[in-house]
Amino acid sequence: MTGELSPIDKAKFVAAKRAVEYVEDGMRVGLGTGSTAAWMVRCLGEMVREDGLKIKGVPTSTRTADLARQVGIEVISLDEAKWLDVTIDGTDEYDGNLNLIKGGGGALLQEKIVATASDMMVVIADISKRVETLGAFPLPIEVIPFGLQTTQALVEETLVSMDVLGNNVTLRMNGDVPFITDEGNHILDLHLNRIGNPRQFSLVINQIPGVVENGLFIDICDAVVIGYGDGKVEVRDINAGTVQEDRIDFVENENLFTDLTD
Repeated sequence: MTGELSPIDKAKFVAAKRAVEYVEDGMRVGLGTGSTAAWMVRCLGEMVREDGLKIKGVPTSTRTADLARQVGIEVISLDEAKWLDVTIDGTDEYDGNLNLIKGGGGALLQEKIVATASDMMVVIADISKRVETLGAFPLPIEVIPFGLQTTQALVEETLVSMDVLGNNVTLRMNGDVPFITDEGNHILDLHLNRIGNPRQFSLVINQIPGVVENGLFIDICDAVVIGYGDGKVEVRDINAGTVQEDRIDFVENENLFTDLTD
């Protein structure tokens, strides 16, 4: 119930609640992955069940697909959809140009494919995700299992010549074994502290053999919806150059808040 939510969860909820206003009947919608995106999926499910909203959802991970089906959203593949009207997803960081770091949940590859196959990408976040310069959050890169140690060594060597403050590279683990993405790959987390030129960094790091994709989303996000713990919502549209403020009332809803999982 909303009364039991922490301020950070309230912020995520109001951002998600405001973001689903971008969704209209008949749309094909990209469904993001992560704790904030899970609120969005729940909100859309409520609209499907209670308001008769008809949409087709393209999830960015198996766990998002499971949650979407659980709340009543029709799930299709990106190949079936071909192109999407809007994708709504969370982020680990965003800057003033709405460039992002994503991939904390390990779904960056599918998230980037889905986001770039959309007319519009809307990001939902709490204010803590706003940064002046990207890089405080470790940058994930997805790499194939073959030659993993060689790929990591090449990444570490490349970082020496890049405009970053840190160069520590760690293999993401799941307990005692390496984390495996939905595509069967691994994640290297790059602890950079600051990325001086994200656009250049993204291009260079993707040239390393073995690297599939990185978690920098450059010129992909169109709008960010920022939630606050008191119910305030701020919407920044990079294309229109506008900033709008709104307020979302908390309404307790047993169907929406029961058994919410990431």
